[in-house]
Amino acid sequence: MRTRRILTAAAATAAATGLGLTAAAPVQAAEYSSALKIKGIQYDAPGRDSNKCSGGNTASEYLTIKNYSRSNVNLKGYVVKDAAGNTYTFKSNHTLEPGDQVSLRGGRGTDSDAKNVAYRQNCNFMWNNDKDTIYLYKPGGSRADVHSYTQKANDRDGNGYITYHG
Repeated sequence: MRTRRILTAAAATAAATGLGLTAAAPVQAAEYSSALKIKGIQYDAPGRDSNKCSGGNTASEYLTIKNYSRSNVNLKGYVVKDAAGNTYTFKSNHTLEPGDQVSLRGGRGTDSDAKNVAYRQNCNFMWNNDKDTIYLYKPGGSRADVHSYTQKANDRDGNGYITYHG
């Protein structure tokens, strides 16, 4: 009769590390110590995609970033990227109070601290409708948060919106 061993995740990790083995963890498995996190994304703007600066719907595609800390956080210097390297940097002071969030929208518009909105000032869509990865970096360059999505796996109701942190 054979004896079966059941390894806990911690024991398996310790064993793998002891052997010099590492496993790639899913992108969203890591939790970063950051006041700001990606709350959700409207990766697919409602309606037919139109990236016209006048009459298009790129502003309907947005990323929501929330302050989960107990202190005010200035967004200046934070960077948002996608898997293809499209980048947006918060260049102006924009302070989020505890529990506040900002919507980073596509298209052109007027940034508003009072309305908690920032615009990419670019009429091209940043997020892919089928799959993408969202990176949020702190001003010093360290990663604040990251999430990958696929339309099929993460958007079960098909509305183009995915929630990451409540």
